[in-house]
Amino acid sequence: MPLIFDREHYEQVIEQGVLKAREFLWIATANLKDLHVIHQGHADSLLDYLSRLAGSGVVIRLLHGAEPSRPFQQSFDKHPDLIAGAMEMQPCRRLHAKIVVVDGVMAYVGSANLTGAGLGAKSAGKRNFEVGYLTREPAEVAAVADYFDSLWMGLRCGNCMLRTECEDPMA
Repeated sequence: MPLIFDREHYEQVIEQGVLKAREFLWIATANLKDLHVIHQGHADSLLDYLSRLAGSGVVIRLLHGAEPSRPFQQSFDKHPDLIAGAMEMQPCRRLHAKIVVVDGVMAYVGSANLTGAGLGAKSAGKRNFEVGYLTREPAEVAAVADYFDSLWMGLRCGNCMLRTECEDPMA
């Protein structure tokens, strides 16, 4: 599968990946902002879509490095199902990886955070310059999923020099 650049992140990762999840969706991002998705002429928070996915049984894990932005938190607070655990979230101060794994059949690894500027949802003059790799190759998807899972399960926490500063060490 291809290298993707700039606006292609939105089209390939969000439209053709995230929004089409049926079983599970794993996302790792350093920065967490309130990304808006354009659908049928209007923009809704990605959290609206994630809430619908969770309601249809999709297991969602969101691993993030920095504290969520205020707009993200305000949008999140509008979704009692997500607050109640329909979307699992874990912070990791050392996380800088940007990963998306959808249903074990698609994986993205690249530079784009889960933000409008990062994923190309903003206008051409406001979006970041980003590059990433999108694959549907089973062995590559499995390797990315295994790496994400090792972070999620806290397998890398034992030797972390920031462990004492971590609010809730994963392991």
